Amino acid sequence: MFVPMLDSKIVGEVIFDMRKNKGVSQEVLSGLAGIGRTHLSAIERGERKPTLETLYRISEALGIKMSDIIIEIEKRL
Repeated sequence: MFVPMLDSKIVGEVIFDMRKNKGVSQEVLSGLAGIGRTHLSAIERGERKPTLETLYRISEALGIKMSDIIIEIEKRL
């Protein structure tokens, strides 16, 4: 039976692209979001999937709605 899974690479690419579009470094974004820079880096590389809480913190730190991140992820899937 096929079980669909969220592609962590796409999640990371979307977060990376949105961060770059805002002109924010990993250091600044991780500080504003209250997460470690190495954790953010692993998310952007697709090595880790963010929890909903982490995704919310990232979206708030970027000044965008979490749903905008989700919509972009869904477009790319």
